Amino acid sequence: MLVSQILKSKASDQVYTSQPTMLISEAANILSEKRIGTLVISRDGKSPDGILSERDIVRELGARGAGCLTDTVEKLMTTKLVTCSEEDRADAVLQKMTDGRFRHMPVLRDGALVGLISLGDVVKARLAELSMEKDALEGMIMGH
Repeated sequence: MLVSQILKSKASDQVYTSQPTMLISEAANILSEKRIGTLVISRDGKSPDGILSERDIVRELGARGAGCLTDTVEKLMTTKLVTCSEEDRADAVLQKMTDGRFRHMPVLRDGALVGLISLGDVVKARLAELSMEKDALEGMIMGH
């Protein structure tokens, strides 16, 4: 299965972005209100400059306390992004996420952000694919 197929199967294609100057407290509010796990940080709203996850915020809260909430997201965001394209295979994306121990990956087309997939999106797609394969094999065995 390709990343493009996963993106089409998602309930929403919205990717929430923020400016690098947004406060951590504001980012946390967006994550909470939208019930999402990550924000893509982008100066121009098109190409990703970084990514900020709920884990990044919790880790910093644990290390420094509530004082980190007045920092900008630029100070906490991950800047070494691992991205994929719409043509990448789901199993390759799943491997990158597992190896890198992260749960969200920006999807780019010609350097521009076109989507965001989560580990859950990839697992759901893979389970659907396995179910179809199982049904096809059972059909072959039973002579259908």
